[in-house]
Amino acid sequence: MNTFKYIDGSLHCEGVDLSVLEEKHGTPSYVYSKKTIEENAKAYVNSFTNTRNLACFAVKSLSNLSILKIIKDAGCGFDIVSGGELHRVLSIGAEPKKIIFSGVGKTKNEIQQGINSGILSFNVESESELYRIEKIADDIESPAPISIRINPDIDSGGHDYITTGRKGDKFGISDTRKVIDLCKYAHQSKNLKIVGLACHIGSQILDLDGFMKSADKIFELADELENFDISLEFLDLGGGLGISYENEVPPSPLDLISCLEDKFKNRKERLILEPGRSISANAGVLLTKVEYIKDNFLIVDAAMNDLLRPSLYKAHHDVCNVKDKKDNLKKWNVVGPVCESSDFLAKNASLDVHEDDLIVVKNAGAYGFVMASNYNSRPKACEILIDGDQSKIIRQRETLDDLLEKEKIEND
Repeated sequence: MNTFKYIDGSLHCEGVDLSVLEEKHGTPSYVYSKKTIEENAKAYVNSFTNTRNLACFAVKSLSNLSILKIIKDAGCGFDIVSGGELHRVLSIGAEPKKIIFSGVGKTKNEIQQGINSGILSFNVESESELYRIEKIADDIESPAPISIRINPDIDSGGHDYITTGRKGDKFGISDTRKVIDLCKYAHQSKNLKIVGLACHIGSQILDLDGFMKSADKIFELADELENFDISLEFLDLGGGLGISYENEVPPSPLDLISCLEDKFKNRKERLILEPGRSISANAGVLLTKVEYIKDNFLIVDAAMNDLLRPSLYKAHHDVCNVKDKKDNLKKWNVVGPVCESSDFLAKNASLDVHEDDLIVVKNAGAYGFVMASNYNSRPKACEILIDGDQSKIIRQRETLDDLLEKEKIEND
């Protein structure tokens, strides 16, 4: 996290002291570095040697409008999984032809929304979905661009909840013959335009072997489709490149793209990738205050409703003091106020800490705020963007009144 560093004994994001943020905006707060977001996005965009290739940021990892605009301005497109995400990226001026619509449960309204918006493609995840898209396209008299998402039966490792490319996973189509038949069907349909093939094998991937195997499988299918005069515009190899949570050494975007472009060098299709975590994770932290100390517990004002990953995946996030002190280090379990035993942010974290101290949970920019909830009627945290020595609120902290806004008591 090169933009998060200690200066004069206090943790800074770029040129801003995080302790000052607590004084101005309170805690818990998500804090993001604009510089890191830009650098991570451009690490993909600038690594392509073929200008037709495209990185579509996975909006599900971090969907704040200000962040999405930074990523768009860096040259990325977007991978979306809902009508809400489509609405978000269009609202910040995303080019429709740089938008891929993934997800297994697209509704009629979402499909209409995608067609009418002129997106690049729907990643079709089932036979039923293909037929639904075809019917909706016929009803609104506008052909729909589609790519078939294959399930290559490749285990990318990691937690079961973030592995998506095995035959037992809910994503994509596993039967190769079925994929061929659906592509042939779409090629003949006046309401569908088959433009690509797609796959995505998981998240937090730490080596390139799975990507290379996926490329080989998708090439084999694309070559077979050529026998039926089906020519594809792109091959989408998905995302999932990991980051360093516990001193892992994942490949860089340049490593990934160099290998894939080498494999693509004699092919006419362009390469599309769907990075998420590797762009947003290390750009953000969760700033929280120690409320109480009890036994080996640090009870802080952030909780599982703010950052779900540790409770959901047993995910590891490093934790550190805002004030740099290490004289009396002790192992602590960092827990929140939510009434669940699973409410923890870190276990056995080594800290020198007292009540009212500030600590940060690192690498919280991906699947952090986006998975937040109001469980226990807790207002959601604010989001703060740091740009040099300036800080800006990019999402206001929720109030207690916000929690009641959409509800009403019916008259007896």
